[in-house]
Amino acid sequence: MIKMASIGVLAVGLMLAGCASTPDDPNRNTKEKAAAGAAIGAIAGAIIGHQQDRSGGALRGALIGGAAGGALGAGVGLYMDKQQAEFERKLAAERDSHQIEVERLENENLKITMNSEVSFDFNSASIQPAFTKTLDKVNDIVGRYSRTSVRVVGHTDSVGSAAYNQRLSEDRAKSVAWYMEDGGVAPQRVSTEGRGEAQPRATNESEAGRQLNRRVELLIIPDRDIQ
Repeated sequence: MIKMASIGVLAVGLMLAGCASTPDDPNRNTKEKAAAGAAIGAIAGAIIGHQQDRSGGALRGALIGGAAGGALGAGVGLYMDKQQAEFERKLAAERDSHQIEVERLENENLKITMNSEVSFDFNSASIQPAFTKTLDKVNDIVGRYSRTSVRVVGHTDSVGSAAYNQRLSEDRAKSVAWYMEDGGVAPQRVSTEGRGEAQPRATNESEAGRQLNRRVELLIIPDRDIQ
């Protein structure tokens, strides 16, 4: 068992070394995910190989598993790299005016945060007509990256009752989801959730904080078998 573990660690170390990148490398995220996938695959392959062939199976399993795992991790990372770049490019004006934020999460999801001050009227779940152009840009990109699903999440500040804010957050999420579906995104790719006032980003004691808390987020979630 010690010999098998040593072989697995050696194989993983070689794979991680091959994926090294500098902090300013534009493909750093993809390389890191490829390395993580390679490590997981190598360990799994080493265990399976050791069980099947106690002589040299662990090393062969580690190398084969590492290659497969690395390809899988790189595939998801590269797919989301490309999608993120499109969001950032096409929504540059909205980002500069602080209407929208585009963020990459550690689990490879993309989070697009929309300020409800520019997307909805006060106490309303009806999307402002001027904001539909922005949603059209989002729809265009989401429609072309069919290996992702979208979870629309509504949030509010704490003004009003918790029950009212919960309903408002749900209704706003549904409005965005319906607009996306009307724009051609398959309904089975879209889900909604309202979190009311439960997850503030800032204090509700100031207007600036409450404005940050009133938002709708789009979580762009990749399929895990992208290669």
